[in-house]
Amino acid sequence: MSALTIRNSRGVVVDVEAISATEAKNAFGAVLEKAASYGIVAITKRDKTRAVVLSIEEFEGLMARVPDPLASLRAEFDTLVTGMQKQPARAAGRALFKATPAELGRAAKAGARKRG
Repeated sequence: MSALTIRNSRGVVVDVEAISATEAKNAFGAVLEKAASYGIVAITKRDKTRAVVLSIEEFEGLMARVPDPLASLRAEFDTLVTGMQKQPARAAGRALFKATPAELGRAAKAGARKRG
């Protein structure tokens, strides 16, 4: 077993124990215990790190640092829904549902010309 330097969930560079893939395969229970005790265990193959085993605490710490990829979309959606609740949007929705097929066709053509 050797040591390897990795950045942990708090952003601190730490030395972690490195175990060969063969050792990990033959004694996986020991690998889990080391991960639970030390937070991270590196698994190596031919002296190159191929994987890491994390304790649940280390995993949760890493995940807490990842920004929510849907946060900006959620905010944009909420803004759109709020805008649709205002009187002009409600009036436009009512007009849309009252429109005849001919009126809808003219509106579609006008919209296409504006974009084209």
